[in-house]
Amino acid sequence: MLEILIASDHAGFELKKKIILEFEKRHKFLDLGPFTIDSVDYPDFAKKLSDNIDKNKFEKGVLICGSGIGMSMVANRFKNVRAALCLNNEMAKLARQHNNANVLVLGSRLISVEEAIKCLIVFLETKFESGRHQARLDKFNLVR
Repeated sequence: MLEILIASDHAGFELKKKIILEFEKRHKFLDLGPFTIDSVDYPDFAKKLSDNIDKNKFEKGVLICGSGIGMSMVANRFKNVRAALCLNNEMAKLARQHNNANVLVLGSRLISVEEAIKCLIVFLETKFESGRHQARLDKFNLVR
């Protein structure tokens, strides 16, 4: 069973709980917080998750905030993190196939619970196509 990191801010807290509940029989989630709906700063939780992915302690993660933009911006500052903000399952599929995304980012104010679940299913089931896409990924950390 794949262990997946998951974290949110207060705006993503309810969606995070629903995702964990939906997938608990298929996947084990390591919830990095928060554990209440009290206001928190999203960079703290994006950093906690991304640091673990960056150091190859975990293979995949999910970040959730209101729009998904802030979490994406923080996560993608880590060398080995390829965080993809997805609003539908086609974006999730392409993020995996073409970009080998290892963190799915969701905007709780922009996506339904049903669509978020579809995104995660596709994200977890889709394989990276490699080939020409790998050559492009190899250039990621060369850009300054």
